Amino acid sequence: MRILIAEDEISTAKALKVIMEKNKFSVDIVHNGDDAWSYVKTTPYEVVVLDIMMPGMSGLEVLSLMRENKINTPVLMLTAKSEIEDKVAGLEAGADDYLAKPFASSELIARVKALGRRSEVYSDSIRTLGNISLDGNRYELRSGDQTVSLTNKEYQLLELFILHPGFVFSTEHLMEKIWGIDSDSDIDVVWTHIGFVRKKLKNINADVEIKTIRGAGYSLEVTA
Repeated sequence: MRILIAEDEISTAKALKVIMEKNKFSVDIVHNGDDAWSYVKTTPYEVVVLDIMMPGMSGLEVLSLMRENKINTPVLMLTAKSEIEDKVAGLEAGADDYLAKPFASSELIARVKALGRRSEVYSDSIRTLGNISLDGNRYELRSGDQTVSLTNKEYQLLELFILHPGFVFSTEHLMEKIWGIDSDSDIDVVWTHIGFVRKKLKNINADVEIKTIRGAGYSLEVTA
């Protein structure tokens, strides 16, 4: 399940990312409303978690734009505000659920899973390209009768490539998109994981390949 979390408190966002990834979710993190809207309109998420108070557009403004543009992804409003009028404002703007801080991580996970089951894109958790299929429920990569398990980061890399076949992603873009702009990891973690994914594609005789585009980045292409 792919989730977007828009939270302006960096420490909170990092903690949420860790919690979500431990539960096998693919997570994108942004820290302001403008970036949240940019991500939502270009990436199919199964759940969006929006903080109400953010720099730029507020969570309510992002939510209103989503609904105006027929983006019906389930939205969980996450905020320090707990007054009834704030809850009503969020629900009237089109939110599907509301959770006030502080919260128990188990409750957050339960609510996100419940919203994910409602999502229009949840049933489309298997993505295909060439002779491979990527299973977002099991974190598995298949080709014919051959199957290999993927780590969370390997899954996120392949999903991004499959969603944009032929597109050239720079190492910096992959670092920001998969590991996050606040990651403490060194950029060579991208090269390492590209190597892992290439090996797994080869092991199942995939007819797609992650190619290195000299001076530009990486691209997933069908080779058959």
